[in-house]
Amino acid sequence: MTQQNLSRGAAAALALAFGAALSLAAAPAAAADGAKEKCFGVALKGKNDCKAGAGTSCAGTSKIDHQGNAWSFVPAGTCEKIASPSSATGMGQLKEFKEKKA
Repeated sequence: MTQQNLSRGAAAALALAFGAALSLAAAPAAAADGAKEKCFGVALKGKNDCKAGAGTSCAGTSKIDHQGNAWSFVPAGTCEKIASPSSATGMGQLKEFKEKKA
């Protein structure tokens, strides 16, 4: 083999390895996005993933347990099966809600 052929082979191998690494890096993110949904009213105080009303910065800003306008990511299809004592149905909701009075 000539030096030029070795260089081309090394370049091709490097390109394949780089492409495989990019594919592997992107796969978990895509799987996680498709397998999760936002669930309102299930997060504990300060443990929400995002949206906790006006004047809050986002994640970790819920003021009370099961706050109706704070959500957490949960496995897709499970939200409405998770207990939320503050919701009208007693279960997590796919949209924000006003907490029921105790």
